[in-house]
Amino acid sequence: MRPFDFPPKKQDKIPEQSHTQPSGFLFKNIFKRDYAKYEGVPRINIYLLRLLFTLMFLFLTYDSWSHIFNHTGPWNTTNSAAWFMWGSYSLISCIGIRYPLKMLPIILFEITYKTAWLIIVAYPLWVKNELIGSPVEGAARLFIWVVFPIVAMPWKYLFRSYILGKKM
Repeated sequence: MRPFDFPPKKQDKIPEQSHTQPSGFLFKNIFKRDYAKYEGVPRINIYLLRLLFTLMFLFLTYDSWSHIFNHTGPWNTTNSAAWFMWGSYSLISCIGIRYPLKMLPIILFEITYKTAWLIIVAYPLWVKNELIGSPVEGAARLFIWVVFPIVAMPWKYLFRSYILGKKM
């Protein structure tokens, strides 16, 4: 090289995936980005999303559909809409178990409505020390688990794919 020649720049490349399979489950591999199968989303996020969709299916299916099928008398419009929304939400979560990245809008919907409800409805009662014993206490105890979908969500992928419209 001559004195004013600069070394060639390295091009930004997607890391190559090894063609050899690891001999067993390696804990450190779940935190690596998987470009081959999951568009650069770490496997830990995929596993957490699948767990989340499975839990949603198990709990929501039983609660919502047993309530719907055992209901007697006329339905209240708002109440019935909520029960049927949760029932359909439980069935759609089956798709998320198999294709977690395609169903991220469902998780975003869950994060949005639970967080908004906690901030607008539960937080003012909590600040005034009136949440415990109020009619919303039970829902607040359930909605506080919104932390799990927030942690499971691959935020960088969501922004890149759904907001910017870019693909890997």
